[in-house]
Amino acid sequence: MTKNIEIEFKTGITSEKYQELLKTFRLENNIFKQVNHYFDTDDYQLNQQKIVLRIRQKGDNRYKVTLKSQSEHGAFESHVLLQPEQARDMIAHGFHTKDFFEDLDYFVTFKVSLDNYRVSTPYEGGTLFLDRCEYCNVTDYEVEYEVDNYHEGQKLFEKFLIDFQIDFMQTRRKSERAFMCRR
Repeated sequence: MTKNIEIEFKTGITSEKYQELLKTFRLENNIFKQVNHYFDTDDYQLNQQKIVLRIRQKGDNRYKVTLKSQSEHGAFESHVLLQPEQARDMIAHGFHTKDFFEDLDYFVTFKVSLDNYRVSTPYEGGTLFLDRCEYCNVTDYEVEYEVDNYHEGQKLFEKFLIDFQIDFMQTRRKSERAFMCRR
């Protein structure tokens, strides 16, 4: 298992701004698809606690289960790599969280998937991500900026918004957006 603290800043953007940023950073040919398969209890106890549990799939054979919990200046993440057969079984039949994360004891089942067409590039000491998300017949776009230092990252993200004439649009987490169309 690997653990890390994810510090990111993000905003929703329009399709037009997404296309403009792809061209500006010359990233049109670097987009890759990853599928986020989200899990929760039948009564959505994890979501109510602002905990995200997902299996992320890249290609046909790369899977990892991730547990994410929010903090004031980032998200604590724990990851466990999975074998493809194991991941497919978990998606089909659910699983006990305790088998992977010792501090969490629930039986969870698959709830919804979100297809994320993502591209990334180094930017000002961090990583810039451009995402096109598709879920439940909805397509939306966002830009994320991931950094190691919260305060420095916040300044750089605000400057990025100004430099690229982006109006800040508060956006929910991907899991929340996908769950909203399931209820």
